Parts: sequence; structure tokens; C-alpha cells
Amino acid sequence: MKVYSGTDPQIDLRNVGAYAKRVEAVGYDGLHVSETVHDPFLLALLALQATRRITVRTSVALAFVRSPLLTAYTAWDLSKMSGGRFHLGLGSQVRQNIEERYAMPWSPPADRMREYIGVVRAAFDTFRSGELVPYEGDRYRFTRMQPYFNPGPDTATVTPPIYLGGVGRRICAVAGELADGLLTHPTNSDPQYLRTECRPALESGATAVGRTLSDFEVVAGLQVITGLTDADVATERERRRRLFAFLYSTPAYRPALDRYGLGDLQARLAAMARRDDWSALPSVVTDEILEQLVPTARYGELPVVVRERLAGVADGVTLALPEDPAHDRRMARVVAELRAG
Repeated sequence: MKVYSGTDPQIDLRNVGAYAKRVEAVGYDGLHVSETVHDPFLLALLALQATRRITVRTSVALAFVRSPLLTAYTAWDLSKMSGGRFHLGLGSQVRQNIEERYAMPWSPPADRMREYIGVVRAAFDTFRSGELVPYEGDRYRFTRMQPYFNPGPDTATVTPPIYLGGVGRRICAVAGELADGLLTHPTNSDPQYLRTECRPALESGATAVGRTLSDFEVVAGLQVITGLTDADVATERERRRRLFAFLYSTPAYRPALDRYGLGDLQARLAAMARRDDWSALPSVVTDEILEQLVPTARYGELPVVVRERLAGVADGVTLALPEDPAHDRRMARVVAELRAG
């Protein structure tokens, strides 16, 4: 199993290089950089410059707030400068964020993402060959590339693998049809979802185009509560409680709670979010709810817990780097055991 770490959404840009070096030293396979308060491609650039071995993957860059050609240019450059260590992770975001936070038009994501990936892949082929490989769809048209604007022909650069972040069955089917991997959301990384909804949708998408998923990677965005001592675990539990409450305040993630009979909790969280009562969100997430949905284990037991949870349903997992660097050696043992198992 491959093991990836992530970045804190609020990380200071001046600290990205040092953080990425820690991730590499601990033995992770790669680092996921998110799109929150920083541009993920900028974070990826800083992380790639500071490291020599690990994969750096956007998890995820928002597709529909960017031109697909600009995304392709950036991904190609990052792959070229890093010797192929960059992976392009794309996601759609919910309608309210697209329209009200990013001030961009929204449309149903599955069909649009299929065309978006079509343009990105056509652009990659154009850069490789030095000749326009056009793409025409209902939403996107890529039909012009003057030689002055073409970085090719370039047969040396590794074409960046494309991963999709997704929750619904339709976007998972698109991933199975066109992508190299799937990045599951922290709210939808439980075994029941992966086994009964995610993987069947991936297989459906792959089968529709005569494809197999033999080289496809499912990376579970697992949340865990861990630490060296009981006090460490208690501190981490409160941090995860806050994140849990924020994530599940989004109505799109209600089905994840419905699977465990907790749909009413999502309604309460959503109502509080609509009132901008963000500080009170964690108060309605009990210890019992966390224990049901977020695995808890000290470092020594964590590899067994993760393997049992994801056996047969995921090929990779995200586990946070410890907040305290003094615990990096402990996490290094966790990572090594998971990678070996």
C-alpha cells in the first residue's frame, strides 16, 4: 500500500519546502497539496523544488475555475522540472463554492469533467508531438495551437498522470473511464462506501470503454485519530472533531452520514453553517460519532487498523504527518509497515 501525507491548508508558503522534506524523510510515497487558501500548483512547485524522491500531487486542484489548457501547461511544466514526480489531481467542488466563492459559472460536473480531461490529454499529446491534437466537445473546444505557443515537440517529459477527486457514482465512473486514479474525500473513505458505491462505479466506467483497472490507484483520504500517548490522542481527537464538523456541514456529504443513520446530524451542522455559527459546529459531534467514523489508534496499532479498514478496497492511503516533528520516527515505522504490507 502506498502512503501519502497532506499539507495543512493554512501552511505558510515559506515553510512548504521544509515540510515537504520532512514528508520525504519519514518515508512517505508522496505529498498531497490541496486548494484552500493557496494555489495548489504553487504549493506543488515549492514542494518539488525541495525534494528528490516523493510524488507531489494536487489533491485536488479545482478544474472548473481554470482553463483546461492553462492547467495542462502548468502540469506539463511541473512534470518536466521534477523529472516526472508531479501528478495532476482534479476535482469539481460544490455548486455554491464555484458560484459564490470563485465567482464562476457552474454546470453538472460529470459530463463537464469528461470533456475537461479530454482537453488536458489532447494538450499533453500536442506538447509531446509538437502538432495540434484537437478536441471538440459540447463545453470545451481546443482547436488552435500556433507553434509559438507549443512547448513541444517534447518526448522526454513524463506525461502527468491524472487523478480525479470524487464522491458521487457518476464522477467515479468518469474516473474509471478516463483517469489514472481516484482520490476519495475524507467524508467518503469508509469501507462500506468504497466497496458498495465507489469501486462498482469505477468498474462500470472502465467497462464502458473497454478498459481494465489493473494499473488504477484508489487513494483513500482517511481521517485517523492517533498519537504516542493518551494525551496526544485526546488532542488529536479535538482537532479531528473540528474538521469532521466542518466537512459534514456540506449537504453534498450527507449520504456518508445516512449510511450510518446519522443524517440528522448533517442537517444540524448545515443549519449552523447557514447561520455562520462556525465555532459551535464541533459541539454537536460526540465522541461516539467520532469512534464510529474515524479510526482511533496509537502509532503502534495504526498499521493494523488501516490495513483492516482498507483491505481490498484501496491501493493507497493518506495519513497526516505528525504535528510534532519529535514523533516523525514513530510515523516512519507506521509508513514503512504499511508500504511493506
